[in-house]
Amino acid sequence: MQNPPLKSPAFFIHDLRIRLHDTDAAGVLFYGHLFRHAHDAYESFMEHIGFALPTLIGTGPTPLLPLPIIQARARYQRPLRHGEAVRIELRVTEVRDRSFALDYRFCDTQGRACATASTVHCLADAQRVLPAALRRALTDRIADLDRNPGQRLA
Repeated sequence: MQNPPLKSPAFFIHDLRIRLHDTDAAGVLFYGHLFRHAHDAYESFMEHIGFALPTLIGTGPTPLLPLPIIQARARYQRPLRHGEAVRIELRVTEVRDRSFALDYRFCDTQGRACATASTVHCLADAQRVLPAALRRALTDRIADLDRNPGQRLA
């Protein structure tokens, strides 16, 4: 099953460079590291909208708001090589009472999509819902992207 297409050209931007430790023996991004970079973009995005993960999920044995990833998918279209600059474009695609979904597009310096990924984050406690402020921040982000097509929101 393929990832659904990204619906808006506007995204939260996270830039990186492929490091040697990210690559496999062929010198291209090791497949599992795509999710590590997607998660780095997610953490930057959450901090940007005012919900830094260390504060949101807390520290210690009992997290304040456990938000495990319950689904993750990736599709690889072009190799990402050691030393290459990569732009991750993150978009909020869905917000529900207990979960939200994100899409990521990994682009090379020419703007070509090299990979896409998606993650679904869900509250671990079935008796709770996402805090209203977080749901509003995520929903506002979707609205921002829909109101400003073609604009890169960083």
